[in-house]
Amino acid sequence: MTISDGPTRRNPARTGGIVTRGQFSGVSGLGGHCAEPATAARAPRSRKEPARLTAARTVTPVRSASRTYRPAAPISVHHILSGLRRGGSDPCFRTQPGDPIWRATRTPDGPALVRLVVRITGGEVEATAWGAGAQWVLDGVPELLGEGDDASGFVPRPEHAKLVQAWRSRPGYRVPRSRAVFEALVPAALEQRVTGLEARRAWRILVVKFGEPAPGPAPEATGLYVPPDAATWRQIPSWVWLKAGVDEARRRAVLAAAQVAGRLEATVDLPHDEAARMLRTVPGIGIWTAAEVRQRAHGDPDAFSWADYHVSRNVSWALTGTVMDDAGCAEVIECYRGHRYRVQKLLELDAVTRPRRAPRMTLPTHLPR
Repeated sequence: MTISDGPTRRNPARTGGIVTRGQFSGVSGLGGHCAEPATAARAPRSRKEPARLTAARTVTPVRSASRTYRPAAPISVHHILSGLRRGGSDPCFRTQPGDPIWRATRTPDGPALVRLVVRITGGEVEATAWGAGAQWVLDGVPELLGEGDDASGFVPRPEHAKLVQAWRSRPGYRVPRSRAVFEALVPAALEQRVTGLEARRAWRILVVKFGEPAPGPAPEATGLYVPPDAATWRQIPSWVWLKAGVDEARRRAVLAAAQVAGRLEATVDLPHDEAARMLRTVPGIGIWTAAEVRQRAHGDPDAFSWADYHVSRNVSWALTGTVMDDAGCAEVIECYRGHRYRVQKLLELDAVTRPRRAPRMTLPTHLPR
């Protein structure tokens, strides 16, 4: 089966049995009074762009809702959500130790901003959301925080001492499930074959330029942006991609995914293996990019980042003391099938990496000479 373009399919909101819902509250709830929308000022453009992109963008009226999520066991919220943040300058994500987590996202119902406050004493997570997609986001908080991830069958082997230590340090880690497939795919495509610094710079430039200010209270929401929708990604001029440092191959991968964004969202309800196959039918989306998407949007604990320059080398070294390629690493972690991404992430969170002594690569510009 190959993905083809079609109407956007909305994923049904689901909650687990261990969730205790709080009452929706806010100014006057989701249907209450809305503040007057503020217009975001934009500097004049020196070059012509499509009318859709040059039109003034307006902030979504402030509408708030809230809920309290009580997980069945203690969870590490900051560690769970760390993979959704694209570097320290991610315009869609904001967090500091001890502070609330802020995340801007685009839902089937529209843009949303969610704030998560962890109550250490009671083990609760208080979630407040703003925007047209507030209810969709709040309904998905349990899945976002890994409620559907079953780690009960994961037992690190005694000979893998670094993994044993990483799991002992973070027993509350769970694999998140954002349910936002296209939103996870775009930054993953931007990260293909380049350094993290290059990819994160491109992500920030494009989201700030073509996204929209996140709904929510000022000044807390100031500086946060909701990523562009699929139609907007498709209308970004080619020269803007180049100025952001994105080469033609990565640009085409994003555009191909944007063409079938509605069908991509439907993969979130498929079995993990089938979702991986469907994602890879999109031109420019290979085994690595599909895994990066499944780790975040689908909550797949086995989505190991094969074909990555560092991951197999780091994981094999951590478990055996020997640096191996994908084939060698696959043999070592076969005993953890079903949890191979969990192995990867736990070692990453524990900062376990192989020794490296080579000089850093010089970053290319990707601009035509």
